[in-house]
Amino acid sequence: MALSTAPGRLEVICGPMFAGKTTALIARLSAARAAGLEAVALKPALDTRYAHAAITTHTGERLPALAAACAGEVMNLLGDAGVGGVVGIDEAHFFGAALVAPVRALLLRGARVIVAGVERDHRGAPFEPFPALLVEADEVVKLHAVCARCGGLAVHSQRMFASNERVAVGGAGDYEARCRRCFEPPAD
Repeated sequence: MALSTAPGRLEVICGPMFAGKTTALIARLSAARAAGLEAVALKPALDTRYAHAAITTHTGERLPALAAACAGEVMNLLGDAGVGGVVGIDEAHFFGAALVAPVRALLLRGARVIVAGVERDHRGAPFEPFPALLVEADEVVKLHAVCARCGGLAVHSQRMFASNERVAVGGAGDYEARCRRCFEPPAD
């Protein structure tokens, strides 16, 4: 791995479901491309809700992306891409703590890395890899959604189906954005 003389930069976009994280990621990657920079999008292969080879918003906006089965595939999929360029990673929480090492490696290569995802799980607990990425970040953007119950500022993703799995892929109907007052963590 070639180290860069230019410093890398880590930008983290986080918040609950339906807050516009992927929209913000697509906007940043599109702006980088418009400025003539190489910009590559990555997503977890597990996320097949809308498209296998694109990051996609709940409203249908999309951008072509490489799909990684696990965080260990990230560097192999990128190859030399991202050296001094921009790498956007969507749904980072699907990768877990293992994503921290490739993100740090990309930063050492001089890449601008933009990571988007849910920083709290369905219980309201910190969702890996965000505890490590938030302290590493040069910029943190915390987005809010509209609480599905009261219309307040939502910071939680309320799971609407029974599951003990930490990662459970879903969209509208499977999750609701909830404020602190309306959030009901599972009793499990």
